[in-house]
Amino acid sequence: MATEIKMPQLGESVVEGTITRWLKQEGDTIQEDELLVEVSTDKVDSEVPSSASGTIERILVQEGDTVKVGTAIALVGEGGESSGNGRGPAGEQQEEASEAPVQQAGEEQQEPAADSGESDRQAARAESETAGDEAEEAVAAKEGTASDKAAAAGDTSKRGIISPLVRRLADEHSVELDQIEGTGTGGRIRKQDILKFVERQKARPAAVATEQAEAAPAPKERKPEAQPAAVSREAGERETLVPWNNIRRRTAEHMVASSREVARAWNAVEVDWSNVAKLRAQARESFRAKEGFGLTYMPFLAKSLCETLLEMPVINSTYDPDQQGNVEKHYVNLGIAVALEGGGLIVPVIKNADEKNLIGLARGVYDVATRARSKKLTPDDLTDGTFSITNPGPFGSIMSVPIIPRSQTAILAFEAITKQVVATEDDQIAIRHMGILDMSWDHRAIDGAEAAQFLARLKERIETSDFSAELQQYS
Repeated sequence: MATEIKMPQLGESVVEGTITRWLKQEGDTIQEDELLVEVSTDKVDSEVPSSASGTIERILVQEGDTVKVGTAIALVGEGGESSGNGRGPAGEQQEEASEAPVQQAGEEQQEPAADSGESDRQAARAESETAGDEAEEAVAAKEGTASDKAAAAGDTSKRGIISPLVRRLADEHSVELDQIEGTGTGGRIRKQDILKFVERQKARPAAVATEQAEAAPAPKERKPEAQPAAVSREAGERETLVPWNNIRRRTAEHMVASSREVARAWNAVEVDWSNVAKLRAQARESFRAKEGFGLTYMPFLAKSLCETLLEMPVINSTYDPDQQGNVEKHYVNLGIAVALEGGGLIVPVIKNADEKNLIGLARGVYDVATRARSKKLTPDDLTDGTFSITNPGPFGSIMSVPIIPRSQTAILAFEAITKQVVATEDDQIAIRHMGILDMSWDHRAIDGAEAAQFLARLKERIETSDFSAELQQYS
């Protein structure tokens, strides 16, 4: 008996997921809790483990396809149940029937799986596509926008049911949906319809150019002239198209939306980190030996920041036009921006960061950063942030103007800490560990005086706090 592996619920608000990469293929053996597939949602990319052990009999949802939560995405049979030809106990019905997807820009064309029995392939393919159609219909029906318009026009077909994936593809390729002939149930437009239309449009100019060239008379002989086309072709050979991944696309969408919504202002302070640098140097080796990771400046900043946010909750608030006021938070859910390998940015949240001591914050920062880079975050790890830190300092940045996350009123950029020659308060020349903290803030909710006071208080707390007691066990 084969076990269905279903699209998991990857967060309370998540209703669908996109298969980005299968980590196992049909015929492979897999153990329960072994990683099976990468899934992307509108919040996070995750690696999903198998819920059963055995042999992967069939992959039901192809890479790039989006289905709703609870949809079967693969079949796993008990060990030894599936034979070498890809057939399961149900015989012909388990025949491999993966359809090669239409090639997109920057995406490698997949070869169709080899099998015997064309009729069985078509039957299995139809079954798989129907399941995907029904999943897309359910999501589109939930969205409701297009179907309501169709109903108002007296259209009883399913052309008006447009899934989010189809709508996004149409926007990316500037395709008018009225031009597409849907092949789904009831005339519904499917992903394959969009991609095939785009391929036809790309091929059409080349075909027209060929026909015109064949029909045109032979040109008169001319003297050689400079050919601008050669310059253009040479430039093209030095360019590479790097397709967006889901993280890149979502980052762009969120950043543009924030920039449109927020009245962003900005200011900065320079902080003397010398006392912190001294304590950190004393505890560094012992800390790494006991904790298994390095002691950075970040937990010192996080600790000071949480205490200052509780003092000035206007900086730790949400601008709420519906309620005509600011919703001030008397707790801190601290977002930590993490740069991902291969590009993209994600901001996991340390919940109730204000309740943690210095060591707890160090562990929390390391935990969310490690899970972000290894795709172990859940969508719930990305929700309910009240204030965020971005950390360009390790890359050498000394000044930046970060974009404020939506639903928050400010974000702090932590710049590089460098040794500088400074004049002390007693007019002496000294070498100090100096670094800039810049803060972008929403002028709809925060005034300039409040932002300046907040940064001044944060600077004072970092420079004067005694963190030695919390690091005593590592000295």
